[in-house]
Amino acid sequence: MLSTLAVLLVLLLTVGTAAGAAQAITGTNAQSVDEPSAVEGQTFVIATDTTWAPFEFEQGGELVGIDMDLINAIAEDQGFDVDIQVLGFDGALQAVQSGQADAVMAGMSITDERKQSFDFSNPYFDSGIQMAVAEGDDSIAGYEDLEGKTVSAKTGTEGYDFAEQLAEDYDFEVTGFQDAADAYNDVTSGNSVAVFDDYPILAYAIATGNSGLKTATDQEKASSYGMGVQKGQNPELVTAFNEGLKNVIEDGTYQDILDEYLGENAPDAATIGNGAAALGNEQLNPGEPGELPDNPNFATDTPVENGKFTVATDTTFAPFEFEYNGEMVGIDMDLLKAIAANQGFEVEIQSIGFDGALAAVNSGQADAIMAGMSITEERKQTFDFSDPYFESGVQMAVSEDSDISSYADLEGQTVAVKTGTEGYAFAEELSKEVGFELNSFQDSADMYNDVATGNSVAAFEDAPVLQYGIASGNVPLKIVTDPEPGADYGVAVQKGQNAEFIEMFNAGLQEAMESGAYQQILDRYLASEQESSGTSFFELVAAAMPSLLQGLGFTMWATLLSIVFAMILGVVFGILKLSGNWLLRGLAGAYVNIFRGTPVIVQAFFFYFGVPAFFQQFLGQNVTLDALTAGVITLSLNAGAYITEIVRGSVQAVDPGQMEAARSLGLGWGPSMRRVVMPQAFKIMTPNLINQFIITLKDTSLLSVLGFAELTYQGRIVIASTFRSFEIWIVVAFMYFIVIWLLTVLSNWVDRKLNK
Repeated sequence: MLSTLAVLLVLLLTVGTAAGAAQAITGTNAQSVDEPSAVEGQTFVIATDTTWAPFEFEQGGELVGIDMDLINAIAEDQGFDVDIQVLGFDGALQAVQSGQADAVMAGMSITDERKQSFDFSNPYFDSGIQMAVAEGDDSIAGYEDLEGKTVSAKTGTEGYDFAEQLAEDYDFEVTGFQDAADAYNDVTSGNSVAVFDDYPILAYAIATGNSGLKTATDQEKASSYGMGVQKGQNPELVTAFNEGLKNVIEDGTYQDILDEYLGENAPDAATIGNGAAALGNEQLNPGEPGELPDNPNFATDTPVENGKFTVATDTTFAPFEFEYNGEMVGIDMDLLKAIAANQGFEVEIQSIGFDGALAAVNSGQADAIMAGMSITEERKQTFDFSDPYFESGVQMAVSEDSDISSYADLEGQTVAVKTGTEGYAFAEELSKEVGFELNSFQDSADMYNDVATGNSVAAFEDAPVLQYGIASGNVPLKIVTDPEPGADYGVAVQKGQNAEFIEMFNAGLQEAMESGAYQQILDRYLASEQESSGTSFFELVAAAMPSLLQGLGFTMWATLLSIVFAMILGVVFGILKLSGNWLLRGLAGAYVNIFRGTPVIVQAFFFYFGVPAFFQQFLGQNVTLDALTAGVITLSLNAGAYITEIVRGSVQAVDPGQMEAARSLGLGWGPSMRRVVMPQAFKIMTPNLINQFIITLKDTSLLSVLGFAELTYQGRIVIASTFRSFEIWIVVAFMYFIVIWLLTVLSNWVDRKLNK
């Protein structure tokens, strides 16, 4: 009996243990493997709009739509309940701000202005803007037809904001309505000639067949939609929404919702918000500048089998291209490297400035240019462009204590601009209307300093570049205008050339945008305000010194090579100028006149860009010269022309009797020159040669226009990322002074030894 009871007890314990284990495995135990949502069992009040199909509208006595179905699906996935309050868009915003509701979900665009008052979820829908007109109206085909007319839009939408901005350019009136239906009716009744609305709303209304409208324009870019909560409140709801959104995308629930309301026009749910919704915040870490995006949906390990391309870029155009920790980074550079890694080709970056980059592509020295280059009709005559990868705008900034607040205040003044930018083109057109002068610069930092020092009263710059510079804390300017519409940026190749590069770039760009990798790169530089540098002068110098010393090394190397070749040329042509043969004298004279009569920088451009272009166009040969080779050739020929005259003058300064005496002793002309005249002439020419050596060393700074990384170039690169030009140029000048002073001391010592 006891044994039987013992057996039963063991069996009960075994069953209990197994049940407990099964409970743990299946998750019915309180300590389940899958942690419950932090909001499980809670109820949240969600405020929404009244009539904004297909996102929220009433059907069969029930509130339905993309927003409503999605929030219910997410609530079910995360285990919380929702209490929907239909208040209208403005009422929904007020309910959240007053604490009457926990969140608003009403096709609410995520904008920087709203981020000041609301915290947003990940995007759950990417919007766009379209213009529609009455079905029988063929008089309105574009924005230019709206002049002097009235258009309608629903308040609080991207369409309304877009219409108001467009009205400034095309001179029309905007009437706002609380409901989209009223805005549409205003067009069909003839009070307005067109309506602007978010494209899914407009498309749904037209598809139902009851709107009486037709679209008249393609979609314009707009913001994404997100759920908003009062700033600093309900973070657990936002977290649960993001996690639930990710889950309903992965299991196909959200795609079914989109397909139900939008049919064949439904977007791919996984690509919404450039993939942010599908991937989740934890997978969209922007990463450090220069890194490839860490994104599971964007391959960066494709074998390099599609060739190597040389891409020319600017030197100082942060946040698109600038130097960081000795490496060229920025939106352009990071995106280019990511696309190359995705498409399986290799890139070599040439940082030579915007004008130099254009010349490099035109001459065949580079395959493409990627430097925040605006796509314009004029440039399309010379270049083939990729798909746009960034939409720019133009803003005006003034010094922090300036009273200038509008374009009208610029009359009779001088403004600073950077050549080759949208800011330059915009300011040039505006100057004809307002009446001000332009002061052009190659670098943004120089342009900003021109305003800060009072030489110019304002600067016009591409909006993201200006905003980045001010956010860095080192640009003492303030923005006083809203962004003006600007052109898109694209990658350019010489017309009719490198079509395969453009094709691969476009394919990689599309993948980067769909996967969210593109957004990750933008977030590195634009998502939040950059930290102010705040470094002291000595900290700045310590950080910049490795780059500056590297540049100094290149400067000395180019100087040494140039002087060696220049001495050979100078001696040879100097003797030719003393020849009795008129042809040889003429040849030497022509050489001297050409290279002393043209600027060094023009000669540098000729050898770096002109020579390859000549071989390509006339001989069909692809000949390229790197910056060092072209620079040494330039400096050697230029310095050689001056040394030619130094040699000629020094030889003629030797007493003619010295030559006669040598010849009378039976020496020929050559031995007499080599053994008697030249040693004496060399003593005479030493001071002038020392001076020419110093000039050649300083002329190496002009090679920075070719992208040669000498001392001046490195100084410009440091300034591009710090905007502290005054301190850096002091350091660069001091380094030049020390080197030249040491060279002068050494040369004077040699001179004393030779002439004592």
